[in-house]
Amino acid sequence: MKKVFVLMIALIMFVNMFGLKVIMVTDAGGLGDKSFNDGTWAGVQMAVEQLADIEAEILISKEQTDYVPNLTNAAQRGDVVIGVGFMMADVLFNFAMQYPDTFFIGIDIEPSPNQVIPSNLALYTFKEEEGGFLLGYLAASMTKTNTVGFIGGLEIPPVKRYEIGYRSGVKAFNEVKGKNVTVITGYVGSFTDSLKTKQIALSHYNYGADIIFTGVTTAAVIDAAKEVGSSFYGLPNNASLNQIIDKYFEKGRGYFVIGYDMDQDYMAPGYVLTSSRKKVDVAAFEGIRSALYDRNFNYGHHVLGIEDEGMGISPMKYTKGMVPNEVIAELVFLEKLVKDREISIPKNEAELGSFDVSYINIPF
Repeated sequence: MKKVFVLMIALIMFVNMFGLKVIMVTDAGGLGDKSFNDGTWAGVQMAVEQLADIEAEILISKEQTDYVPNLTNAAQRGDVVIGVGFMMADVLFNFAMQYPDTFFIGIDIEPSPNQVIPSNLALYTFKEEEGGFLLGYLAASMTKTNTVGFIGGLEIPPVKRYEIGYRSGVKAFNEVKGKNVTVITGYVGSFTDSLKTKQIALSHYNYGADIIFTGVTTAAVIDAAKEVGSSFYGLPNNASLNQIIDKYFEKGRGYFVIGYDMDQDYMAPGYVLTSSRKKVDVAAFEGIRSALYDRNFNYGHHVLGIEDEGMGISPMKYTKGMVPNEVIAELVFLEKLVKDREISIPKNEAELGSFDVSYINIPF
């Protein structure tokens, strides 16, 4: 044990003298997903800009079979290896044990129950249910059809937590306001099947949903929203934000998408109502900083939520004028209740079934 400790100290002294080579291995979505791969890479770039002596490289996984060769390449050449995505969990754990002198960081990767985390592995996951809760409450507040939608890619824990949180937010709105907003849910079975994603989105809109939270390819859901929305508004597909806003108020309703993991509002101003904000960039930066500067690498499982500034929603740069001030104030109030642990957001179906916020009194 003493020998391992001495080796770790020596490694830390070495990287402090000569800097770090950081290699990130993407999930199968690859770079350009406008989601957690892009967000994690942004955190790596932030480390390059703000920390001394950081060299960064990225290896793209096009499918799950790329994980092993990419991680092998990264572990043999890098001082810090970052793996992204829940599907990489088992492989990353194995590599961390095979290469004890390399620091590993897992983004959106969590241990199995009672699984021992090696001292060279830091895992960062998020309380997606907390962000989903705020988005569900906002969607329920904004719907004009009393129906909202949720589309996930694969039914894996991070996506499922988003769904449960979203439905919790709708349930809270119904209890506090005495309404009956319903949620349509659907899963694509993939994170990359844009055609199927759009088909599910169109079916949600056809079944009466006017707002869809997407836990999958946002661009495909945006295509559906613009197709249905532009027809409803009587506007061209490339209409300006001002035209969309004017038509929204003229018609008294519209069609929206809620983006996920990063601020995706810019992708379709006027059609993207807001986005969840999962700060994978901050997690990646913190992991790299710890590997470079901390005497003891901050290994283990770190779970970030609203209280840690790790989850939130976008500032709604383009659509805030569509949202009543009362709703904005209620979101701020509910966010504070979550931060102060006065509301515990469900993470699974059983907790959702017993979720009760009828005691909440919004003071305005």
